[in-house]
Amino acid sequence: MLQDIQRYKLTYTLIALNILSYILAAFQSQSLTDMNLEALVNMGALYGPLTVLQGEWWRLFTAMFLHGGMTHILMNMFSLYLIGRGAEMYFDTKSYLSIYLFSGIIGGLVSLYIHPESVGIGASGAIFGVFGALAGFFLAHKDKIATQSKAFMKDFAMIIGLNLVIGFSIPSVDVSAHIGGLIVGFLGGYFLSKSRHFLVLYSSAMVLVMVAFMLYLPTQYAQMLF
Repeated sequence: MLQDIQRYKLTYTLIALNILSYILAAFQSQSLTDMNLEALVNMGALYGPLTVLQGEWWRLFTAMFLHGGMTHILMNMFSLYLIGRGAEMYFDTKSYLSIYLFSGIIGGLVSLYIHPESVGIGASGAIFGVFGALAGFFLAHKDKIATQSKAFMKDFAMIIGLNLVIGFSIPSVDVSAHIGGLIVGFLGGYFLSKSRHFLVLYSSAMVLVMVAFMLYLPTQYAQMLF
């Protein structure tokens, strides 16, 4: 187990951060299984009027580490455990972390666009981004790694199934964030698997997408909410 942790340090670090955040939320909610919505918002959940209208964009980051209950975090961390270790095999640390964060943040922005008044939480957007990155990697090298591609498709089916369960059981889980994260991750995985030199270009493009959302969303919210 120790060797596994040392080999996949980033994945286990992300899992540990999510678990730590869950423990803090459980303490605030006074429940280990069901999180209090007000406590989650106070801790940094996505909520359009605060995130967009009050300029609390930091919530795009903190929301990725918050979960609505025991089922939610267990499903997500199991998915991250399955997918994250594969990503660490094929991507360097900077690429993996960039894909994870950009997928989670842009997934959150998509969620804010689709559901301006909902509370959004969870690592699903970022996890789908890592999954998308692996899909991009396998597509870029499909002729060389056919065996691994088959194993990846099995993990794909399992993760889709898990997230369907999450989507139906946790009201605050947003499928739009999953799709946004998946697309961001796929693009990163495809191009970064070609060359690590694409990291600067990929990161710059994602920052531009984020800025575009942040400039547009206040106008959209002003029209919809007032």
